[in-house]
Amino acid sequence: MHEWLSHGRETGGADEQEELLRDLYNQMIRVAYSRVHNKSDAHDVVQEAWVRMLLKHDTLREQSKLAAWAKTITANIASNVNRQHSYIREAGQWLEDWDVHSSQSPTEAELMVEISELLGALDPRSRTMILYKFYYGFKDQEIADAMNMPIGTVKARIHRSRERLKAWIASPQPE
Repeated sequence: MHEWLSHGRETGGADEQEELLRDLYNQMIRVAYSRVHNKSDAHDVVQEAWVRMLLKHDTLREQSKLAAWAKTITANIASNVNRQHSYIREAGQWLEDWDVHSSQSPTEAELMVEISELLGALDPRSRTMILYKFYYGFKDQEIADAMNMPIGTVKARIHRSRERLKAWIASPQPE
């Protein structure tokens, strides 16, 4: 870590290093906040970024590019957080749609049965992809690798399956 802070300069005192770290932290916070628009999430993103930086410090080729490297890691983590939040919002929307079509609010067990029935109506490959994507949080490329198929096929099948599930939720019973 000491070499991160020197950036090819003569090693300064602890105060100078602390100032460099504080400046880097503030830059990372700005990047994170610009992506997640939530102070608490931004701090979580930066904390995760620091952990990754410490674990992967040996992959930084040019020490002079520490700030750019740190901001890139921060931006990538913030994008992952946004992606996770969008999945949660989608699930919430599905629940609202389901609730609109039922006369009373479902218990957790009823909801699990309903979700199981909906997923069971999908073909096995589509069901597997949906579970990999939304339950296990796999990325499209990871799903493509696991299922030994092109990423475009995976994206198309997930999209079609989601649309099918949305249609089934909007109708009284699966087609």
